Amino acid sequence: MIENEHLLTVTPHQMPAGPLVLRVTGELDHHSAPLLSRAVDDAAFDDTGVVLDLSGLTYCDSTGITVLIGAYQRSQRTGAPLILAGVNPDQMRVFTVVGLDQVFTFHPSTEAAVAALAK
Repeated sequence: MIENEHLLTVTPHQMPAGPLVLRVTGELDHHSAPLLSRAVDDAAFDDTGVVLDLSGLTYCDSTGITVLIGAYQRSQRTGAPLILAGVNPDQMRVFTVVGLDQVFTFHPSTEAAVAALAK
């Protein structure tokens, strides 16, 4: 688990014979964004995919959105599937306003995302 004094935690979990899940908890802002950025950089983007579990995300500013877009760009470069899971309705509204609903694949839970990648 990687923590930041600015209230963000990123916990990686490799699913058996499945994707890497990065569970993001807390506030994703200009102070804490480098933490998620490092976790994304360290993640193995391969054909099993990556799930960003955002069910514990309580806040995301434009810097956090930039990190999410960076993860998307990496997934595109590597050909690895990337799914955002557990996005709460308030965050989803923001993502929709900035057009991320047209970029990312969303699932209501990590379990649903992992199941989708297994198909």
